[in-house]
Amino acid sequence: MTDPTTRALRLLGLFQTRALWTSEELAARLGVTTRSIRRDVERLRELGYPVRASSGVGGGYQLGAGGSLPPLLLAQDEAVAIAVCLRLAAGGTVAGVSESAVRTLAKLDQVLPAGAREQVAAIHSTTVTVGAARAVVDPEVLMATSRACRDRVHATIDYVDRQGRGSQRRVEPHALVAVTDRWYLLAFDLDRDDWRSFRLDRVRRVTVGTLRNQPREVPDPASYITRSVSQSPYRYVATARVRASGDRVRERVPPLAGDVTDLGDGWCRLVTGGETLDHLAAELVMLGTDVEVLDPPELVEHLEVVKRRLLSPAGPR
Repeated sequence: MTDPTTRALRLLGLFQTRALWTSEELAARLGVTTRSIRRDVERLRELGYPVRASSGVGGGYQLGAGGSLPPLLLAQDEAVAIAVCLRLAAGGTVAGVSESAVRTLAKLDQVLPAGAREQVAAIHSTTVTVGAARAVVDPEVLMATSRACRDRVHATIDYVDRQGRGSQRRVEPHALVAVTDRWYLLAFDLDRDDWRSFRLDRVRRVTVGTLRNQPREVPDPASYITRSVSQSPYRYVATARVRASGDRVRERVPPLAGDVTDLGDGWCRLVTGGETLDHLAAELVMLGTDVEVLDPPELVEHLEVVKRRLLSPAGPR
């Protein structure tokens, strides 16, 4: 006869495969008496699982909704199906669930059997997502960095920068940030002794260590990543007052393109970067409203140049 703990787990698994069971059906499945089934049901209730009982014709036991989610007992094909769906969601194919999908996928990856892991990798490698162009992130990189952030341990990453130069970086991962269609890692770079952001689609490999991260004052992940993506890589960074609400400007300027702050007087402040002054001038004009450029002085002067171009004899009279 199986021990009560094993039997209770098997009973919980049966409740998850069908809505309603009679005590006789459960007893037959588990090879025990209906009296043992009643004791096992009480044991599950003591552990916090809301097992409901109904009498009469069509009555029996069923697992109800409770205050917390019970452990899911999955067959291998079920685990593979969930992992594949989570990978698609983590890639941004399901709106609003990317970050939760990554956390759940990291938990599932820890206990997934080797055979199931190979099935998931095979399905993912042969799946094509049709839609907006996305920066493709290796799922193994995504899961490894997620675990390193969760466990607060050191990691070593092989990274390729925007110029195509490769390097190995020793980091203390802190947070993953999903911005539009890209994933970023906020981490403390041990070799540069400062915080850095890393695009995950440029990470070729992650080795997660066991050394714990040092206690540090951590910048706000969303603000840091937005600022580093929209300003740091560019030759010019413009600051301007825009006569519009922050929400209206955010509809035109995505997070990867600029940082928008409401000023509360019908204006907002926009900070954005560009490789050329012409690019910044065009971006500001396309806002379709009044703009006051505060910085840099080169952009203020360049706008006068653009104005003269448009009013030149070759332009409209």
